[in-house]
Amino acid sequence: MTTNVSTVPAYAAPAAGAPLERTTIPRRPVGEHDVLIDIKFAGICHSDIHQARDGWGTGIYPMVPGHEIAGIVTEVGPGVTRFKAGDRVGVGCLVDSCRDCDNCVAGLEQYCTGGSVGTYNARDKNGEPTYGGYSSHIVVDERFTVRIPEGIALDEAAPLLCAGITLYSPLRHWQAGPGKKVAIVGLGGLGHMGVKIAHALGAEVTVLSQSLRKQADGLKLGADHYHATSDEATFEELAGTFDLIVSTVSAPLPVDKYLGLLRTDGAFVNVGAPEEPVSLNLFSVIGGRKTLAGSGIGGLPETQEMLDFCAEHGLGAEIEVISADQINEAYERVLASDVRYRFVIDTATI
Repeated sequence: MTTNVSTVPAYAAPAAGAPLERTTIPRRPVGEHDVLIDIKFAGICHSDIHQARDGWGTGIYPMVPGHEIAGIVTEVGPGVTRFKAGDRVGVGCLVDSCRDCDNCVAGLEQYCTGGSVGTYNARDKNGEPTYGGYSSHIVVDERFTVRIPEGIALDEAAPLLCAGITLYSPLRHWQAGPGKKVAIVGLGGLGHMGVKIAHALGAEVTVLSQSLRKQADGLKLGADHYHATSDEATFEELAGTFDLIVSTVSAPLPVDKYLGLLRTDGAFVNVGAPEEPVSLNLFSVIGGRKTLAGSGIGGLPETQEMLDFCAEHGLGAEIEVISADQINEAYERVLASDVRYRFVIDTATI
């Protein structure tokens, strides 16, 4: 593939809620600071399903999802200094930002106030739609590309570009580590990485899941404790226990009950994004000076830090590799919680 090749194979949703199908999409020529990436693996994130089905608002179609991208650099622009052909790289949820606001300057591009550009279902600065990782190649500015260390297999690394950083960022920000009691709500694609990372950071880790069905997995992944939230006794037994609770679920929760599990000055942080609103009694945060917060992904510096941390500690995602013609089936299995714990598309099959 060269800078003159303008179309690549991909899987796209032609309309909201429609099954994904094979198609071709345009890719821009390799510019001054761009890298051309031969995508090897692309993770399936629950947010792909939300967006392909207009769960978070009206989408841009045809939509090529995918922001958990791992591959190999095959070409670089003349101004690129950070990468060369043959490098193992990843692309996450962003492919551009304003680059000038205080957050961008601070390396917090995920909170860009001037307008960040999503890897898919967005428009670039030229007004063209962006297309994600369910494709054979992608062209990305080197600033929004990260290096995947040799210590992580590319298929296990792909989900780290969203699931990994989405959990790493709040765990680091709220200082999970030795002496801290951390609970992860939900043991799915996000939650299983939260357990791994919190354990590696040295925290005492508890999984709060609807049932005990995945208890053996949770303990194997690094959890010290595992409790079923369907059992009302759990909320009585664990009242006032945790310094930090990170919720990964994408369904509305009884937030007040979870806030009751926090110690004084504890934080309940949402990284799962339900399509429906949740209710809150403010006395749940006033009593105990508790924090109800949210967290997005991470900026580019923190994403690289996360990848290096995962390589150092031997952390990769628990995955099931699928072919592209299984994407629609995989979507239904994600909705049924029938994956342990992340589907990853072998893009050679597109």
